[in-house]
Amino acid sequence: MFILGNLLIAAAQVLHLVIFFLYLVLIFQAVISWVNPDPYNPIVRTLHAITEPILGRLRARFPFLIAGTIDFTPLAALLALLFVDQFLVATLRELGHRLH
Repeated sequence: MFILGNLLIAAAQVLHLVIFFLYLVLIFQAVISWVNPDPYNPIVRTLHAITEPILGRLRARFPFLIAGTIDFTPLAALLALLFVDQFLVATLRELGHRLH
């Protein structure tokens, strides 16, 4: 059973790193959006390609997150990622330690 425990611990760690990366990218995208970036810049295009699948779904599902000119969608995405990290990753890690 220790193999399954190690697998769950490793999966939790990888998931935590992916969530942390998305967290940083969302923060960077939100900061960049305040300064009217060049849409043809490769960095801006990459950030948009990474974040738009998440933010687009949230905007479509929860249109009230956009209040006038202020878009609260990145904040909602950050809170959702924080919840997933605290709940799912912690649960996987704890389950892995119990099977270890």
